[in-house]
Amino acid sequence: MVKELNIRQAGVDDGEAITRFNAAMALESEGISLDRTTLRAGVEAALVDEAKAFYLLAETEGSPVGQLMVTTEWSDWRNGWIWWIQSVYVKPESRRQGVYRKLYERLTEMADARGDIRGMRLYVMRDNWPAKRTYQALGMSHSHYDLYETGL
Repeated sequence: MVKELNIRQAGVDDGEAITRFNAAMALESEGISLDRTTLRAGVEAALVDEAKAFYLLAETEGSPVGQLMVTTEWSDWRNGWIWWIQSVYVKPESRRQGVYRKLYERLTEMADARGDIRGMRLYVMRDNWPAKRTYQALGMSHSHYDLYETGL
């Protein structure tokens, strides 16, 4: 069982833990081994420039057990920001114990305090049913949008 959780915004000293979590998440969810040098540089770029992204970390006894990253999208339709939740990871031994719920609750508090966040969105792998159940239990609903992409 996860002991008391501390949720905080990550700082530059958290780059190694976030890099490890992102590598584990990519391997587990998509079977992809990420290049650690590129990944670490991407994490560090976000940690020093909140305009790119910010991370929240869940810790117990000073050790990270989960994370999420947030990037932003301007909505002219809503005259405000959409926060995109990405890079969600909870260590396997800490899953199903409320870690993501606490991260999400803290993020919601931050959004409410700002007053200019019009929504939060995330994407999830089609077959990741445990994650989908978690998001739905927190009040998120399936969007009417489909995601298209191109790799450059």
